[in-house]
Amino acid sequence: MPFPTLPPLIAEALVEQGYADPTPVQAAVLEDEARGRDLIVSAQTGSGKTVAFGLAMADRLLEVGGNNGGAGAPLALVIAPTRELALQVSRELTWLFAKAGGRVTTCVGGMNASLERRALAQGSHIVVGTPGRLRDHLERGALDLSALQYVVLDEADEMLDMGFREDLEEILDATPAERKTLLFSATMPKPIVALARRYQKDAVRISTVGDDRGHGDISYQMVAVSPADIEHAVINLLRFYEAETAMLFCATRDNVRHLHAALVERGFAAVALSGEHSQNERNHALQALRDGRARVCVATDVAARGIDVASLSLVIHVEVPRDAEVLQHRSGRTGRAGKKGTAVLIVPYPRRRRVEGMLRQARVAAEWVPVPSADAIRERDRERFLATLTAPAEASGEDRALAAQLVDQMSATDLALALIQSRKSQMPEPEELIDLSARAAPSGPVGATGSRGGQDDAPRDRADFDDAIWYRMDIGRRHNADPRWILPLLCRRGHVSRNQIGAIRIAPNETYFQLVRTAEAKFRDAVRRTANPGSEDESGITIEPSPSAPPAMGGPRKGPSHNNRGEAQPPYSPLAGPSAAKPPYPKPRKKPAHQR
Repeated sequence: MPFPTLPPLIAEALVEQGYADPTPVQAAVLEDEARGRDLIVSAQTGSGKTVAFGLAMADRLLEVGGNNGGAGAPLALVIAPTRELALQVSRELTWLFAKAGGRVTTCVGGMNASLERRALAQGSHIVVGTPGRLRDHLERGALDLSALQYVVLDEADEMLDMGFREDLEEILDATPAERKTLLFSATMPKPIVALARRYQKDAVRISTVGDDRGHGDISYQMVAVSPADIEHAVINLLRFYEAETAMLFCATRDNVRHLHAALVERGFAAVALSGEHSQNERNHALQALRDGRARVCVATDVAARGIDVASLSLVIHVEVPRDAEVLQHRSGRTGRAGKKGTAVLIVPYPRRRRVEGMLRQARVAAEWVPVPSADAIRERDRERFLATLTAPAEASGEDRALAAQLVDQMSATDLALALIQSRKSQMPEPEELIDLSARAAPSGPVGATGSRGGQDDAPRDRADFDDAIWYRMDIGRRHNADPRWILPLLCRRGHVSRNQIGAIRIAPNETYFQLVRTAEAKFRDAVRRTANPGSEDESGITIEPSPSAPPAMGGPRKGPSHNNRGEAQPPYSPLAGPSAAKPPYPKPRKKPAHQR
């Protein structure tokens, strides 16, 4: 028996679920020092912490529940930040306590509240719910906390971030003083520590995070791209890895909507999860992922809380996480239960230093890798295709008859070509994009040791601009032209990287800039496609080749050879389109009437 210190019925349930040995967090809560104590547990998502707090409560719940002779007022209350996580916790605790006759009731938003109140009235041993719904039942008198032995706060840091402090405090204030409080959280910011001091007594601190805070089963990678190429990088990463299930994280619901629509248009089987989706829509999306009808989920950070899809092997941070904690929570969707996972950060080239700092704070070792090219994706496709065709397969008599008919009607070459074309028609085409990873990459892994190496801060090589082309724009100093917003504007309009733009010289009514000659064809085509003459936003700015170099202007403004230019550019979302950028040029760009 791998769990000799547990009640036999609980140990048997674990064995039936395939548990051979406890995970580190499960073993920690079973230590003699932790038994029957308040606990503060730092454990990563996917580390088995749901079963861990079930094991921590098992002895006392079985003892009190057996003495009471049946289910009455709940003995344990588990509070989770989202509906999905609460349902997941409820499922885990149900099988864990099933042999012991434990009754688990779930109280979450989006469900029938009257049915929940009826279930509470019939008696429960364990109640699992979200803060808002639990508070509602408490205020209506449907939730009796008088017999409570344990309160568990699962992902407490996220509940505070989501604004549930007042709900939590009201619920905790209504619990008996002698109850035990188990606080589980991936991170321990100051608000969590303050909450623990108020509601816990002589708590035992357990941490299974260690110095390496990242999941050991997750490979972290970074790709540096031009801001205009982020969407294309997503497509190539999905095509390169061809993961059974992938999750893409965006910062806002608008960006989720935009990226989801773009992927569906390209032929990906994708679903979306954000705050604008109803509970019914969320249920359908999650079921599509579990059934395999969808392979890509585009989500916001909060909407993805509690999602546990066994086949999820790839996480893509489409937009850079705001801090190390968000990075860990996002990446923790994969690499669970001993399975390997990959987390890829798409890094706009100007933000690479911020990302490296965040990785050092998270103590996550990540490496810069090239953006998968179209050729690399096609090579992967060939390998996967050949592996699929050469794998042993069982066929029915009907299939063999059809195969024989095809062989009679077609040559081997024609048959193979038809098979290849059929396969290719099912897969979106990869994108051609600029790879900046080699330029961004330091001499070794980032984050693990705190050393980034490399010489990225050195001035750029100007050899590419010896034969540059001059372009002009119909805005100048009188229109508040400034390199800090002109540079990202050119990257967005022309679909180029900042390193392909040379010196920028601003005159009173026009601006001149250099463009590396190798990017001219792509730039000219992109500028034409993104132009909207007469528009009052950036699409209305005229960008055209200059017949000659600009006249002398008293010295050029700082160009890209100055590494500090552009670092203070205004924030914008590359997924939300041109309207998301708000440069300071006036709208419309005309003189006031009294100056005409």
